[in-house]
Amino acid sequence: MDALDTELKKELKATLQARSELGAEYESALVESFLEKVEQRLDGTLDRRVRRHLAEQQISVARGARTPQLPLGNFGERFGFGIISMILAIPLSAIGVANAGIEGLVVAWLGIVGVNIVQAAHSGRVFGRRENERRTTSDWED
Repeated sequence: MDALDTELKKELKATLQARSELGAEYESALVESFLEKVEQRLDGTLDRRVRRHLAEQQISVARGARTPQLPLGNFGERFGFGIISMILAIPLSAIGVANAGIEGLVVAWLGIVGVNIVQAAHSGRVFGRRENERRTTSDWED
């Protein structure tokens, strides 16, 4: 536990003590004040982490390492997109069949497959390969 955690605990105890002394009518002001202090603490922690991460990247680039690559989509995003497209496939299939028979069904499924292929290509995974394995340079490099 660092000093800031101890300080935050002291602030919480002081807020609870003030609430018991002042009564419920001041509760919202006390809670807002405490939450503001928590928010300032979180902002400070986030700022430090971002600065540290940027400094590590700059040091890495200065030492001649490749420019860091950003992840191109994660499992949750891909999985969620696949689930949503399967859910939407049911009404799209029904609409296609009702309006154009089997041809409408084929067109609907070609559209569903096409959208999923485009999304997979955009997220960096096409046929099991990552996008950066096919490319020799990064978009971030001049």
